[in-house]
Amino acid sequence: MSDKVAIFDTTLRDGEQAAGTRLGRREKLTIARQLARLGVDVIEAGYPNSSPEDFAAVEAIAEEMDGPVVCALSRAVASDIEACGRALAKARRPRIHTGIGVSAIHILGKFGDVKYGRTVEEKKARMIEMAVEAVRLARSHVDEVEFYAEDAGRAEPAYLYEMLTAAIEAGASVVNIPDTTGYAVPEQYGALIRGIREHVSNIGRATISVHCHNDLGMAVSNALAGVVNGARQVEGTINGIGERAGNAALEEVVMALRTRADYFGVHTGIHTREFSRTSRLVSDMLGMAVPGNKAIVGANAFAHSSGIHVDGVLKNRETYEIMRPEDVGFEQSHVVLTARTGRAGLRDRLEKLGYALTQEELDQTYQRFLIVADKKQEVFDEDLAAILNDELHSEPEVYHLDYLHFYSGTSAIPTATVRLKVGDEMRESAATGDGPVDAVYKAIEAVARRQAKLVKYDIRAVTSGTEALGEVTVHLESGGRRVTGRGASTDVIEASAKAYVDGLNRLAGLGGRMAADELR
Repeated sequence: MSDKVAIFDTTLRDGEQAAGTRLGRREKLTIARQLARLGVDVIEAGYPNSSPEDFAAVEAIAEEMDGPVVCALSRAVASDIEACGRALAKARRPRIHTGIGVSAIHILGKFGDVKYGRTVEEKKARMIEMAVEAVRLARSHVDEVEFYAEDAGRAEPAYLYEMLTAAIEAGASVVNIPDTTGYAVPEQYGALIRGIREHVSNIGRATISVHCHNDLGMAVSNALAGVVNGARQVEGTINGIGERAGNAALEEVVMALRTRADYFGVHTGIHTREFSRTSRLVSDMLGMAVPGNKAIVGANAFAHSSGIHVDGVLKNRETYEIMRPEDVGFEQSHVVLTARTGRAGLRDRLEKLGYALTQEELDQTYQRFLIVADKKQEVFDEDLAAILNDELHSEPEVYHLDYLHFYSGTSAIPTATVRLKVGDEMRESAATGDGPVDAVYKAIEAVARRQAKLVKYDIRAVTSGTEALGEVTVHLESGGRRVTGRGASTDVIEASAKAYVDGLNRLAGLGGRMAADELR
C-alpha cells in the first residue's frame, strides 16, 4: 500500500482572508458540510479569538462535524489558545494549530521589543520558549496539536530544525512548514522538507505538513515537491483562494497525486467527484468567480474547440484528456430548470450544488425562482446561486426594499422613488442623481437615514442573453467597518438597489442592534 497524504483544508480560515470576502456562521457551516462530503481529513474552521462571529462559527462546526478533524488557529498567545479550547470543546476530533514566526525577518519585525530579548540570539531563544509554552498549553486542551513555523521558507535551516525539535518534544504531532510569502521554488522547498527529515532528531513522532502560498505562481508545485520529499499532509484551499495571490489549490494537488500516482506513489482519501460541486459552492459563497481556464474545475477544463482536438477526442478521449470529467464531478447530462420544474426538481438541483435549505427557505427561494423562470427560457446553476445570495441572509433584515420606481432618459433628470420598511415603519423618499443608480442610492440613504461610503460597485451578467440576471456587488464602508452587499435581478437598477440595501443590513448586523434614533 502507498502512503496516505492527509488533506488539510483551510478555505474557511486562510481562504476567507482573501481581500473583499467575508463568511458568516451560516455560510461557514454550509461549506464545512460540503468539505466533509469531499472527504478532507482536516477542516481549519477559523481563528476563534479574532472575533465573536468567528468563535461562533468554529464552535458550530466543531459541534456538528463527525468525520474530519476540526482545527482552530491561534498565535503563540495564551488568550488565543484558550479561545480555541473553548470553541473546540464539543468537537469529536479537535486540533489546535498554534505557532510563531521563525525567519529573521519575522522575529525582528514582530518581536523587536526588548522584552523578547536585546540581541537576535536572545530573541531566537525566547521564540523557542514561547513555542514550547504554546504547544504545552494547547495540549492541555486537546490531544492533537499542530505547530506552524511561520515563514519557514525564508528561515535559517539550523534554527528551524531547533524550533521543530522543541515543538515536537513539547507535544506537537504535526509540524507545518509554511512558505508564508510564496518565496520558495520547488527544488528549494523540497530540499527544505528533506532537510527536516534528516536533521530533526524526533521527526519520526510527527507528520510534516506543507502550506504554500502562490505569490510566484508555484504554490501547487511547491506542495508537490514537499510530498516527494516526505511531507504527508498538504494544506490548501478550494479554488486556491486566500491572502494576496492565494494558497495551493487543493483540487489541483489531489488530482496531480491521483493522475500521476505512478510518479508520486501516494494516495489521498478525497472523493474527487465532489470537486466541481465544492468549487461552485465556495465560488458562490465568497463571490469569487472561477476563471474558465482554471485547472480541474474551470468551465473550460474539459472543453474542446479546435477541430483537431475534437476529432481526436471523439475517436479516443485519452488523446487530449488525462482525466475524465466525471472523476471531478462534471456530468455529461443535466436537468434543464424551467418554470415547470417544480419544488422537487429545484430542491434536487440545490442539494446537488451543496445547499441544504429548510422548507421555509425553499418556499422563499422557489417563489423567486418562478419569477426568474418566467422571464428566461432556462435557469442555470449560476442563476440559482445569485437567487440564494439575494434571498437568504445571515443578518437580521433591518431594511427591506418594498417599492422602487425610477425615471431616466437622454433628456430627463434621473429620478428615483424608494419605499423601505424600517423596523415596523414604512418610509418613502425621492431623489435625483447623475444617473438612475446614483438617484436610487441617494433615495435609499434619505429613507434609511444612514450614510455609508460606496467604495466599490461591480455589475455582471450571471448568464448570457438579454434576459440574463444581473448581479450587483457593492462594497460599503461606515465607521471603519467594510461590508459586501449583493443583489440580483433581471433589472440591473433593481439589482443595484437590492445590493445597497443588503450592504446596509450587513453594516447593521456588524454594529449590533440599530440605535433607537436610527429607527425613528
